[in-house]
Amino acid sequence: MNDARPIILKLGGSAITDKAVVASPRNELINRMAEEIKRADLDNLIIVHGGGSFGHPTAAKYGISDGYKEDNLSQKFGCAETHHMMTVLNGIVMDALILHEIPAFSVAPLNCIVTDNGKIKMFDEAALRAMSKLSFTPVMYGDAVMDEKLGFTILSGDQLVSYLAVKYNAERIIIGVDTDGIFEADPKTSPEAKPIKHLTLAELKALQPKLGKASGVDVTGGMAGKIAELVPAVEAGIPVTVTGATKGLSIYRALTGQSVLGTVIEKT
Repeated sequence: MNDARPIILKLGGSAITDKAVVASPRNELINRMAEEIKRADLDNLIIVHGGGSFGHPTAAKYGISDGYKEDNLSQKFGCAETHHMMTVLNGIVMDALILHEIPAFSVAPLNCIVTDNGKIKMFDEAALRAMSKLSFTPVMYGDAVMDEKLGFTILSGDQLVSYLAVKYNAERIIIGVDTDGIFEADPKTSPEAKPIKHLTLAELKALQPKLGKASGVDVTGGMAGKIAELVPAVEAGIPVTVTGATKGLSIYRALTGQSVLGTVIEKT
């Protein structure tokens, strides 16, 4: 990687798509996020985006997370379709980034990552390192990937974020979601739920069982799943900011190190 420690930005599937409607991108929001990324003008940025209503419904329909059931041809098709749907969403994100003249390259996890029982085992980083030397912005996403034990599975964007952050000693992680950070309960079902401004690692682990599952179809476990995947990065001392990507300037402010409405997670 280049000398600067990377900043890793996760654009949540709940923010960039309408999870209640299959394959429904939020084009205006995606465009505005691209505008804010361009304005922040970072040359050490890695972007990862979620699957939202593109990847999750197909993955759930065919049970892709659970791996390959022998001789199930429809499931093999479902795995291929899940990856394809993610490339479609990635294309929409890439359209916005390129439109705003961000030197971004799409990097499909299927082509460079193999998992073992759902956890990343092999990552061919040669292309990513070469991109970094020239300050390109890699854009990765949650994807259907090959798995040594399961045959195939779903690699969540959150696991990918945490893995990359630890591997490259990221400066910080920014998670853009469709709520203003983490709440004591799911604010969509409990409007009185209080927002949490700061969490230590110990507080985060204690909160995990209370966090809600995703609204809409989500094969990666919603906010609780996100938090579980982020724990290794927080343990490694990498701070995480969870903020509302749907609010104007939140992404820009977070990328440029300004305070934002949301939750900051730190080791201590």
